[in-house]
Amino acid sequence: MTNRSSITVFRGASKYVLDEEMAQIINVSIALEMPLLLKGEPGTGKTMLAHAIAESLGMPLIVLNVKSNMKLVDALYQYDTLTRLNDSRFGDSKRDVSNIEEYIRMGKIGQAFVSGTKTVLLIDEIDKADTDFQDDMLDVLDQMEFDIIEIDKTVGAKHRPVIIITSNAKKDLSDPFLGRCNFHHIAFPDAEMMRRIITVHFPELNADVVDACIQTFYRLRKIENIEKKPATRELINWIRALRADPDFKPSGLKRGEVPYLGVLFKKSPDLKLATHAVGQTRH
Repeated sequence: MTNRSSITVFRGASKYVLDEEMAQIINVSIALEMPLLLKGEPGTGKTMLAHAIAESLGMPLIVLNVKSNMKLVDALYQYDTLTRLNDSRFGDSKRDVSNIEEYIRMGKIGQAFVSGTKTVLLIDEIDKADTDFQDDMLDVLDQMEFDIIEIDKTVGAKHRPVIIITSNAKKDLSDPFLGRCNFHHIAFPDAEMMRRIITVHFPELNADVVDACIQTFYRLRKIENIEKKPATRELINWIRALRADPDFKPSGLKRGEVPYLGVLFKKSPDLKLATHAVGQTRH
């Protein structure tokens, strides 16, 4: 087992507020060299956490965005047959067309394996993939190697990456998959945690403005039948919009006036519901 004392401990990053429970599971995952599976509703900062870990540890970040039709081999490597065919046909390339290895391109997992430095590998939205993809991927990550069939070569990881896997919990992951990861559920921030987050992003913001924005934000999230509730990202962008408005006053929010609803709600039915709810509040 890796010596814990040799591991750089993650304590948060410049724009990421960390609680103690999350810090513990991140650091034990790094120490045990186990993938960390993060679940939570969209907008709770799962992807952002991987960026924060890479920033804090001074490591490059490699991101694999999982698609529903993705095959594992696409995440490992691609054999560029089209370029090889063109090189063979036109004969104006410096590549040796008889050497297939010159036409092998590493996928995101492959890039993490061949990197000369330790990386953070983010596997984003794993729940989009089928069960076979999930389980086969963890086999590769356990063994830290994979085969390139076309050239009969095994690629082993030069450095074991720090592996962060995210899921929006849209469908269940297999028991074998869950058993091979550490797990943390990122709950949506409560008002006090959100205040800390906003203070990190806007340290000079007046306390009255922060209070008015947070109270309005959580009130809007409670509107019934909203499909995509505004998340932290939307709140931060909404505050930026308010700050850019020379006529904005927090007293307006307290009276139920909520400008720039389109920054908070990104779907037409949601925006319609929010506009109606705000109109009722004002009257």
